[in-house]
Amino acid sequence: MFARRITVVGAGYVGLTTGACLAALGHWVTCADADAALVARLRAGEEALREPDLPALVDEGLSAGRLSLVAGAAAALSTPRGAAEVVILCVPTPVGAGGVADLTALQAAVEEIGPHLAPGCVLVVKSTVPVGTAPRVRELLGRDDVPVVSNPEFLREGTAVHDFRHPDRIVVGSDSQDAAERVAALYSRLGAPTVLTDAASAELVKYAANAFLALKLSYVNALAELCERVGADVGDVTEGIGHDKRIGQAFLSPGPGWGGATLPKDTQALLEAADAADFEFRIVRAAIDTNTRQRRRMVDKVRLAVTGSRTGSLSRCRIGLLGLTFKAGTDDLRDSPALAVAALLRQAGAELVAHDPAVAPGRTDPELAGIEVVATAEAAARDVEALVVLTEWPQFRTLDWPALAGLTVRPVVVDTRNLLDPDVLRRAGFTCHPLGRRVRTT
Repeated sequence: MFARRITVVGAGYVGLTTGACLAALGHWVTCADADAALVARLRAGEEALREPDLPALVDEGLSAGRLSLVAGAAAALSTPRGAAEVVILCVPTPVGAGGVADLTALQAAVEEIGPHLAPGCVLVVKSTVPVGTAPRVRELLGRDDVPVVSNPEFLREGTAVHDFRHPDRIVVGSDSQDAAERVAALYSRLGAPTVLTDAASAELVKYAANAFLALKLSYVNALAELCERVGADVGDVTEGIGHDKRIGQAFLSPGPGWGGATLPKDTQALLEAADAADFEFRIVRAAIDTNTRQRRRMVDKVRLAVTGSRTGSLSRCRIGLLGLTFKAGTDDLRDSPALAVAALLRQAGAELVAHDPAVAPGRTDPELAGIEVVATAEAAARDVEALVVLTEWPQFRTLDWPALAGLTVRPVVVDTRNLLDPDVLRRAGFTCHPLGRRVRTT
């Protein structure tokens, strides 16, 4: 493998992980971000992302001189070892008006760096973008000597470094075979299967993969409800189907709904792409509708646990929430199903107090409005009429549940993640309400 001079534009979640990991593979990487304050914090070792192994990897790259951090994309194109041979765009593409991806940051980055790219440099779009973005980027560039390549990322928050180092596949799409092969070669040491295709197919792969995962999650959430109605145990059912190699065990855990920075955005984007092609993608729309219904169903479970009726009033009921982030191992609140359920509980009149290991009291995210965030699970349990587990933090399993039972007004747990052992809760004095599971009462 030849070491390449690479510039990564964007030092956020995807960009910093990509830059640090490529440097660890032996490339010379300059990572640039428009946020000068962020760059200064990263240079000072103040890691801004809660991501295992990433701080050490950044430090190693900086110490070895294979990774550098600069403010401003254009400034990163000329490195001490020469002009960048590959430029990778890792800028945000959030949901914009009407559910369409907002490409403002991507367009701004292309316009900034376009005139400064060396002839023959490959411009790689790693940001998640709608199908058909590659031709738009080529048009914005206005250059025939800079090929554009689509190279979607498949990094999960909390395991991003591991996912980069052990990918299921590398997807590279371009109308230029040479450019696609040059980008694929960046990852050759990883030994992963490589899919070389056209840009449109590569762009669609990301949306198609995430939408499929969303379908699987919506399916298992609906299955859990069916189990409750017929007296089956969803854990046994999913184990039974998960041993089928065509199905697999992954993404078969019921929960309060799927969320985060990726699945909601990408399922909506796939619908937008389908609508633009005059195709009604009904199964994806059904998955989204099922996900919305699942969040309402969690509130109904809380109503039932507290009042004995799915239509009972939660007005002025104090409810303790365990977990706020969209999943364990991250401090990310974006599109968190926990917060979606919390919002519905607030609408029902409940008073909310919450504890999350990654969310400090006093945090001012707008999504936390109306929630009293406390530092401990004990504080979240004091004088509540129910505790609701909304994020699968493993440390919740080892809480002092008998002590928590003594703090509550009503010792009830609604476990929307099936995280806890119902027998442990029962012995602690709690009544447990999991998803789709049979629970002993004596």
